[in-house]
Amino acid sequence: MEEKRIDLRIPAEADPQESARCTELCFKINHTMPLSEEYNALVRELFLGNIGEGSRVMPPITVVRGKSVKIGRNVVIMNNALMMAAGGITIDDDVMVAANAQLISNNHDLYDHAVLTCKPVHLKRNCWIGAGATILPGVTVGENSVVAAGAVVTRDVEDNTVVGGNPARLIKRL
Repeated sequence: MEEKRIDLRIPAEADPQESARCTELCFKINHTMPLSEEYNALVRELFLGNIGEGSRVMPPITVVRGKSVKIGRNVVIMNNALMMAAGGITIDDDVMVAANAQLISNNHDLYDHAVLTCKPVHLKRNCWIGAGATILPGVTVGENSVVAAGAVVTRDVEDNTVVGGNPARLIKRL
């Protein structure tokens, strides 16, 4: 998987307008009655309409670069989720993301902290991300898989498996 690099010193790459857009929308979402029509419209605007029918996102939420997030149908994202999406985040249909989960598709270069290193995160159909789990850049979580609460996922998760721990390791096959 190829790494994308974003130099935050270059305005076109840093994309301050997208940062401001997401910051403002997250603030509004986090201060609006959940699941109201106003709330749902703000969520759709945050993800530029890339959220499928029947999906719901519970506040509070923090999203950086919402234009790089795609959410399928019937997805549930619980309270206090963090999405750092410079590398792209794709969430397929029927995924559940528990409270306090972090989906992180970017990091800082070890030698030049003004450069983001980015790889996509992909949550495949019907997987479940446990409370407080962290999914790191470049990780794909397979179909029907479960990531245990508090796990730190540093590499791909096979379909139909349960992983847990830090770093996450195979617990069982389903």
